[in-house]
Amino acid sequence: MNNPFLEPYATPFSAIPFDKIKLDHYKPALEVAIKEGKQEIEEIKTNQSKPNFANTFEALERTGSLIGKITSVFFNLNSADTSDEMQALAQEISPMLTAFYNEIQLDLNLFKRIKTAYENTNANELDEEQAWMMAKTYKSFVRNGANLNDDDKEKLKIISTELSTLGLRFSENLLKDSNEFEIHLTDKANLAGLPQSAIDAAAILAKQKGKENGWLITLDYPSYIPFMQYSENRNLRKQLFLAFGSRSFKNNDFNNETILKRTAELKHKK
Repeated sequence: MNNPFLEPYATPFSAIPFDKIKLDHYKPALEVAIKEGKQEIEEIKTNQSKPNFANTFEALERTGSLIGKITSVFFNLNSADTSDEMQALAQEISPMLTAFYNEIQLDLNLFKRIKTAYENTNANELDEEQAWMMAKTYKSFVRNGANLNDDDKEKLKIISTELSTLGLRFSENLLKDSNEFEIHLTDKANLAGLPQSAIDAAAILAKQKGKENGWLITLDYPSYIPFMQYSENRNLRKQLFLAFGSRSFKNNDFNNETILKRTAELKHKK
């Protein structure tokens, strides 16, 4: 199967070919990307030259480009145009990514090289961006457990994996609860203050959702923001505002309270 992620985009300005990307493309491409990323890291670790800014920090900065290419598409679509199938795939992909990044950040030999390069590079000889990147990379490894003992590293991996899963569940609940809410307007007087573009969009949305007439307002930003900004109907704005603020914090299947508490506990442990 041809996979659009594994070849250059043959589009104007290398734009993402969304029409060619299928759900089945993500995981196989990511498996290839992770394998490629591990090889890139291995080349840095086994470089026989003395660790310095170029062969360590710059080299590390260039790794994982294929992973970024895939995940930037997947997770943006999962937020903006998701489905049950995509959300199920996210539950598979997220632990894969967490395991990969844990392996890098907790790699003792890689960190030894990073630490050597950091301690032996004079930041004054770098430009401002290079010095910032070097310090940020080093601190990131330290703050993500590079100096922990082996037992604590294993604990950290477990915590990070659960956090990534909880984050996905939080986002899914938020999206599903948002999609449950809508205001169907049939009286044109309730549109007072709205620009024509917002009125037209609400009419189109109503038709897309199977309404025979009227206008539909939802908690999606393209619908929510114009209504909150321009509507002259204070009661409707209040209804919309309260619905937006209570997403995933109601007594239903999409309540995130337990997830938030568990996330706080895990972040404290981390």
